[in-house]
Amino acid sequence: MQTTSPTVANWDLMKRIRDRAALRGVTAKALAGALAFTPQYISLLMNGKGVLANDKLEILIKLLEFDKVERTEMLDLREIAKEPRPYAKYSGLFDDNLMRFYGLEAGAHSIRTFEPNVVPGLLQTEDYARDLISSTVTISLPTEVDQRVEVRAARGHLLTGPEPVGKLSVVMGQAVLMQEVGGPEIRHGQLRYLHDLIEQHPDRLDLRIVPFEAGGVVASLNSATYHLLDFESGRLPTLGWIDSALRGEIIEAPEDVNKLAYKYKQVQAIALGREESLQLIDKLAR
Repeated sequence: MQTTSPTVANWDLMKRIRDRAALRGVTAKALAGALAFTPQYISLLMNGKGVLANDKLEILIKLLEFDKVERTEMLDLREIAKEPRPYAKYSGLFDDNLMRFYGLEAGAHSIRTFEPNVVPGLLQTEDYARDLISSTVTISLPTEVDQRVEVRAARGHLLTGPEPVGKLSVVMGQAVLMQEVGGPEIRHGQLRYLHDLIEQHPDRLDLRIVPFEAGGVVASLNSATYHLLDFESGRLPTLGWIDSALRGEIIEAPEDVNKLAYKYKQVQAIALGREESLQLIDKLAR
C-alpha cells in the first residue's frame, strides 16, 4: 500500500511549518527574513510551489523549535517531496490545480467518489477513456489524446498497481452504466471491467449504484462530480475536489469539505448494496 506522494509530503511539511509559525507568532515576513527570501517567494513555498532546500529547512527547524523527532520526520518528508511529481512530464496538458489534485490523489490513503455522468477515471478502460477524451471539443491533436489516455491509465494503477490506495469508495448513478460511450462493444467491455474489478478487489473497492428507482432523490442532492481524499497522516485534513463544466477546484475549507462528506453519506444511503450493484452491472453487461 502506498503511504504518500511528493505532493502530499510537501504539503505535510509546509503545513507543519505554517502551523508552528502561527503557534509561535512568527509572521511570514519573519520567515522570509530568516531565509533571505522575499515574502512573495515564501508564500509560493507555503502553498506547495517548490521545495525548501535542506539548509533552509534546517534554519526553520531551529527557528521554530522543532524537536529531534520532528526534525527527522521533516527531513524525511523533504526527501520524498524532492522526488518527481506524479505525471510531471504531462504538466503541459493540465492546469496547476488539476496537477496538484493528481499529486494529492496519488498520496491519498482513501478516496470517496460520486459520479452521476460517466465511469470515474480510476475505473475506466483504455477504450472508454479514449472515446471520452477524443470527443472533447478542445482536444484535437492525436498525440494529446494519447497522452491524456496514458495519464488516465496510470491513475487507474492506484487501485490495481503494486502500491494501491487503501480504500476506493465509489457511488454512481445507473445512467452511467447505460451510456453508449464509444458504442456497444466499448460499453460492454467497460461493464465487464467494472464487474471484474469489484470481484478482484473486494477489500479495496466499494462500488455502489444508485438505481433509477431512487427517482428524484439524487436530483434533490444537487450533485456534481466530486471526490473526497483522506490521508494516512492524522495531521492532514480531508480534502475535496469538485468538477464543473468549466474547471475543477480543490476544496480545503473544513465546512465545505464537511458538506461534501454529508452529501456523500446521503447518496451512499440510497444506493444499492455492494452485491446488488454487482448483480446490476452483470445484468446490464449481459
